[in-house]
Amino acid sequence: MNEQVTHDFDRARHRAFLNDLRALLRGQSNDLIPYHEIRRRVQPEGETYRGMREVPIREIVGSEDRFRDFDRAFLPRQSHTAGRWKNIDRAYLTDVILPPIQVYKVGNVYFVKDGNHRVSVARERGVEYIDAEVIESHIRAPLYAAMTPEQLLLQVEYAEFLRKTNLDRLRPDHDIRPTTLGRYDEIWEQIEQHRSMLAESEGDAVPVQRAVEDWYDNVYLPIVTVVDERGVLRRFPKRSKADLYLWITAHRDLLSEREGRDLSPLDSALDYVEELESDRDAVVLIKEAFRLPSRFMRRLLAHPEDDMPMSSLSDERSPNDNPGIPAEQSEEEPA
Repeated sequence: MNEQVTHDFDRARHRAFLNDLRALLRGQSNDLIPYHEIRRRVQPEGETYRGMREVPIREIVGSEDRFRDFDRAFLPRQSHTAGRWKNIDRAYLTDVILPPIQVYKVGNVYFVKDGNHRVSVARERGVEYIDAEVIESHIRAPLYAAMTPEQLLLQVEYAEFLRKTNLDRLRPDHDIRPTTLGRYDEIWEQIEQHRSMLAESEGDAVPVQRAVEDWYDNVYLPIVTVVDERGVLRRFPKRSKADLYLWITAHRDLLSEREGRDLSPLDSALDYVEELESDRDAVVLIKEAFRLPSRFMRRLLAHPEDDMPMSSLSDERSPNDNPGIPAEQSEEEPA
């Protein structure tokens, strides 16, 4: 029996190593999703105790506190899990009935609160369902086990954005889907700024709902309409209308700072598109954009993989610009 459970654990550890290696070669994640990352990004609109349920093991995608000990398939990564893992495996081999696990359900996926080793052994043995005590958190966007970790966290941020704005009910046909994490916070800040502007102009407090509607109709829609009509997304096939919206609003800040006056969303969008179509030097444009001391640009600097193609406000190069840097083209830069 001891030889069998040792063999089972060593085989599971080896499979975890191979999974990590394949994920590394493919540039993918093989990690469980930490439950605290979900709760940090979304405030559930309610929780329900569901009691005892049979839970599909393949829909368990994360853990509350053991997310480093197991991989995405709940295979053991750490040697210190051996003792507990082998005891659970021995119980399976001798038909010992184990207590149910405890899980949090968010959307259509589950996160283990207690019972990570039981999930690991059960999945290794090909068990499809496991008894679980379920607490369900209610959010507005669906989550699925087939999503990558980044897709799932993006969906969680979208759910929180909907909770704050109620946009799924105010404008059901909206299409606001940034492609990188953290961008919904940027959009929410813009809505809050728009709300403050309305309150200042009207001399009275403005409800969130009206601010959201006014922002969507008079700020967001004029910009994405220009993006649609001019076919800008064809140049950036991996980006979304919301990405372009954020780039254009950063461009609007640049224009306002340069010209000393506020520009309308429509004017800034048209100016941005016209600059893109003028085939300016992308390297100079991005350098110019990085000079803007805004929170948005600081976040971009912290995430260089999200380099934003910016339109030019000047053809002049600063004395520190390196004339030897080529203006290389890519799908994320103007052609």
